[in-house]
Formats: sequence, structure tokens, C-alpha cells
Amino acid sequence: MKVLMFGWEYPPHISGGLGTACYGLTKGLTAFNDIDLTFVVPKAFGDEDLHGMKLVGASDVELSKEIIERQKLIEKRKFYKFNQPVFAYTTPEEYEKNIKEQKEKCLNLSGIALHGKLKFSGQYGKTLFEEISRYGIVASEIVQKEEFDIIHAHDWLTYPAGIAAKKASGKPLVVHVHATEYDRCGENHNNKVYEIERRGFEYADRVITVSNFTRNIVIDKYRINPAKIVTVHNGVEPVDNSNIKYLCKKGFNEYVVTFLGRITSQKGPEYFVQAAQKVLQKMDNVKFVMAGSGDLLERMIKYVAKLKIADKFHFTGFLKGDDVYRMFAISDLYVMPSVSEPFGISPLEAIQSNVPIIISKQSGVSEVITNAIKVDFWDIDMMADSIYGILNYNPLAKILKNKGKQEVDNLTWDKVATKVKEIYYQVA
Repeated sequence: MKVLMFGWEYPPHISGGLGTACYGLTKGLTAFNDIDLTFVVPKAFGDEDLHGMKLVGASDVELSKEIIERQKLIEKRKFYKFNQPVFAYTTPEEYEKNIKEQKEKCLNLSGIALHGKLKFSGQYGKTLFEEISRYGIVASEIVQKEEFDIIHAHDWLTYPAGIAAKKASGKPLVVHVHATEYDRCGENHNNKVYEIERRGFEYADRVITVSNFTRNIVIDKYRINPAKIVTVHNGVEPVDNSNIKYLCKKGFNEYVVTFLGRITSQKGPEYFVQAAQKVLQKMDNVKFVMAGSGDLLERMIKYVAKLKIADKFHFTGFLKGDDVYRMFAISDLYVMPSVSEPFGISPLEAIQSNVPIIISKQSGVSEVITNAIKVDFWDIDMMADSIYGILNYNPLAKILKNKGKQEVDNLTWDKVATKVKEIYYQVA
């Protein structure tokens, strides 16, 4: 079976769990002799671990001159329609400067397509929606050059590409939901993103959600037929981090409690800070670490300073690869207080590193892990009590580590890939 899969990021060039999940799933699928996998990303960098699959960068796909010119014209029209240089309160000098900047943008726009190819940054910048549109153009071209049995698209960024490929080839489409706009923003969601998601769900022959938590959101918030939605929980990549554990040791005699994830409202970083303050009122020999980046990072730094616990708090910035396991190697406890978490791979990585975990009940990973303390994200008192209890009652920490490790060892990407392959054969 030939599978055409669309993603937006792939290790080592990742910004979160989406790329990690794509790596684990593709590695599991390519282990099957009857799966021939082509994975498409906006931009290929050349240092990706392909493990037997074909990686295609959309920016490397040759397009006809007619397609190139048409896409240029479309984007120029959009540019002129929404980017007219209208400035109500400016001096003549400022006006001339703004006009010059607009002209430069237009010149750059006219150069988006050179030598029969479309340009992609592969990032999440200001041109994101334009790149998503271009991705769909390339998807149509790919399926016309090569025959595939099934199309698989990961998250909203690639749904338009998946739909375009389905329309051009007539092949069935599977969309994979790793998160929804409701997880990220709640009721204050971006309507444009919501519509892209809804359209992707409607066009799909099968919708894969990473948890029942997410499945219910797709049903309730997007009004999608439950019959075509199936839950396949994420897995975790087996690792041998014993060497990292040996090399990384704390140079101080204090406990370390870690938050690791994007520092956004969805992940509930403020609840972690509030719980930390309560714990520090009871014990002093503990440090709290917030590892990650996001739009709330600066606010959290100021919040910690306001609460006068900055001497007990550390911000590491975004971590990936071995740095994640180095962080876990010196951690005594991991806390994920997410407000809305479709799944959550980091708790599984923490357990792999023999770190006990506290996770919110509003997370998909809570459906597959029994040996964890589960709290409502808003219950700061319960969260603080749980942190205090695990740090001060060693038998509890030991049980959570040992039993949790046994559970996680069974959550492999091979098993996830087996379920996904079954779905392929059902729809194909």
C-alpha cells in the first residue's frame, strides 16, 4: 500500500509534539513490508532521519509555468486587497517610509515562485496562511505525478493539502487530529482556523483523534459524524537514557519539580506557578523549572517575580532531543496542568526517565496512564498537596515510578502504527 502523508514539521526541526508524533508513527509504519510511505513537509532540510521512507520538501517540487503564474496572480490580488497602504495619522516622512516598505513587500511577493517551484519557510510565521495555500497546490501536483492508495494529513495546517490531493486523485483521505482550535483558544477561537479544521473533518473518509477527549470535541464542537471518528492514542519512542542519567546529576541538595511544554494558556502555566507558591509556603528545599517557550513566557517570569519566588524558579527556554531527557534526569517530579490537552507525550517521556507525574484530568494521556496523580487544572490546592505529598512520601513516588514505567513500556509507536494501518485498509 502506497501512503502519501502530509506533515508540517519533522525532527529535528520541531516546535512541539506534532513533529515528535509524526516521527514515531512514520517509523512504526515503515517497519511493515506492505507500507510504502512518502512524507511531505513544506521544506526539507536534509538532516532528517528517514528510516526507510521517502521525504519530499514541497519547495523542491517542480510545477508548470502556468501553475506558477496563476499562484503569483492569486497572491498578488490578496496582497493588494488586504494590504493597501492606508495610514490615518502619519507625517509625510512616515508616509513615504510606509509606502517604500509596502513596495518592498510586493517585490518580495512577486518572487515567491522561481524556476518552477514555490517557496516555503517551513515555519509558523506571518506568511503561514499563504504557505498553507501553496502547500495545497503542490499536493495536487504530487498526486498527478505518482499513484497512491491513501492520503494522510496531520493537523489543520495540512488539511487543505490533503483535500487538494483527494480531489485531484480520487483517493481516500485520513485526517489526524493532534489538537483543535478549541484546545488552543477555547470559545475565543480563530474562525479561519476553525473552518479549515471543520472542512478537513468533513472531507475526510476517516478522522483519527489522539484521545477520546479530543474525539468528543470534534463531535460536539464541529458536528462531525461520530461513525467516522476513531481514537488512536499516541505512543512513545523507546529510549535508553541511562547514560544521560549517569552524566546529569544535580549539583545541589534540593528537589526539582518540572513543567515542560509550550508556555501558552492551553498548557496552564499560571496554575503551575500558583501551586509552586503554595508548596514553597510549606517547604523550602525545592526548585521549580518551567522548560519551554511561548507567548506567556514573559508574563510568567513577571508573575513569579511578583509572587517573590523568583529565587526558587528557573526558566530554561525551549528544549528538544536529549536536552529533554537531561532535564528529566535531574527532576524529581513532572507536572502537566493543561487546561485542554489532546494527549500529551511529555508525561510519557518523564515516566520513561523514572520521574513520577501529576497530570490534569483534562488531558488525553490520562486515559492511558493509571499510575499518575490526576487533578483538575484549576484545583491549585489539590495540585500543591500532590506535589508536597510525592516529594515527602518516598513510597508513593516509588510506586508511581515503577508502575508507571510498566504502563509506558507497553505504549509503543509500533502498536499505534498497527492500528493506523488497519484504518488504511478499511478505507482503501
